[in-house]
Amino acid sequence: MEKSKSVWQQIDANTNKEIFEYSEKYKSFLDKAKTERLATQEIIRQAKEKGFISLEEALKKGIEKNDKIYLNNKNKSAVLMVMGDNLEEGMNIVGSHLDAPRLDLKANPIYEQADMVLAKTHYYGGIKKFQWPTIQLALHGYFIDKDGNEVNVSIGEKDDDPVFYINDILPHLGATQNEKKLSEAVPAESLNVVLGHSSYGVSDENPIKTSVLKYLKDNYNLDEDDFKVAEFEIVPAAKARDVGFDRAMIAAHGQDDRVCSFANLEAILNVDNPKLTAVGLFVDKEEIGSVGNTSMKAKFFENMVAEILASKGNYSDILLRRAMEKSHVLSADVTAAYDPDHDYAFEKLNTALVGHGVTMSKYTGSRGKSGSNDANPEFLAKLRNLFNKNKVIWQTGELGKVDQGGGGTIAFILAEHGAEVVDMGTAMLSMHAPVELLSKADAYMTYKAYEVFLNQFE
Repeated sequence: MEKSKSVWQQIDANTNKEIFEYSEKYKSFLDKAKTERLATQEIIRQAKEKGFISLEEALKKGIEKNDKIYLNNKNKSAVLMVMGDNLEEGMNIVGSHLDAPRLDLKANPIYEQADMVLAKTHYYGGIKKFQWPTIQLALHGYFIDKDGNEVNVSIGEKDDDPVFYINDILPHLGATQNEKKLSEAVPAESLNVVLGHSSYGVSDENPIKTSVLKYLKDNYNLDEDDFKVAEFEIVPAAKARDVGFDRAMIAAHGQDDRVCSFANLEAILNVDNPKLTAVGLFVDKEEIGSVGNTSMKAKFFENMVAEILASKGNYSDILLRRAMEKSHVLSADVTAAYDPDHDYAFEKLNTALVGHGVTMSKYTGSRGKSGSNDANPEFLAKLRNLFNKNKVIWQTGELGKVDQGGGGTIAFILAEHGAEVVDMGTAMLSMHAPVELLSKADAYMTYKAYEVFLNQFE
């Protein structure tokens, strides 16, 4: 087999410039979209600037070809749609997810011990727990106070903000920890976040806790029992940064799957007058199995399609089924890139390489393709021709050696409708770490693949 060339070896000066310009916009998105709620907010803001209107507005005025419509689903997932000729003939859909591994505060999080105030957490998604202590952390939250006001909390992102921290045992006293398996070295119940330390001016039984709660009350009108009905997430405070002397890579939190989500957003915002309706899906809860009413398994997207069909005056269940079944889908999620420091986990002939373009994964799953959507070759052949024609640099890749582990995406959920679906996303290093690494060239080619697909696939 001919040795593949990296993107950097195949592009001209203009494309090189576009890669770096695209990456600056992408880094800005990452810094604004630290949670799925913030990502949804940013996506809809940008969509409105490009002329998208809400589904309610569109239904009221009457939906026509090339209308640009958005749906905000509970402020944590979204749909952007550009209308084509006939919705019954199917859609071109790019489906990405906005959630990322993190730590959530428990319902009763705050306690005082050893002259510190700490907060109890519950990890979200597949993390390596030992990676989270001793890094700088930010707090993002949302709640409705007792006066009925919506309150957003964001602490740790600004340069002059305080940050938060999880302790670890010092190596001098680490004998017991060192004897444990890596997965057990940092128990989940020890991922407790330091929120405060000073008891100055307070003489209560728990003066530091009193002081912290007073700060929250004074600044956010947050009472301790508001945590029971709130949503608070702990994420790395680090901003998206260039990596390497050549600045050709990006290190940031949440690139799984916001690299594909941003590419999806950029692509759908650049769709105009498509023959087939173009759809960008931005869903929640993928990292915990796509459960809940903001996830891909929820019916909000199908309901949106049904509403549009019904607005034409001839709705029936079979029309909805036809629209879904005739659709084509890129399941926009990341995959693993070959890491030479962990060579044992990869099968080199079938692993994506950093900088070699967007990655097509015919199947994901684990071991015997369990939980996988296994894409059909008829669909893949059309994609190959489309990408080659439009100079989209792409590669194929599996998620490591067959029995090493595995993982899944939202692909199988959309495939259940009969749609043609394949996983197509960015290869990544250190996936699910607090800070992940990827190539700017791959991020850009991911965007180009989605844009070509949404505009041209038939």
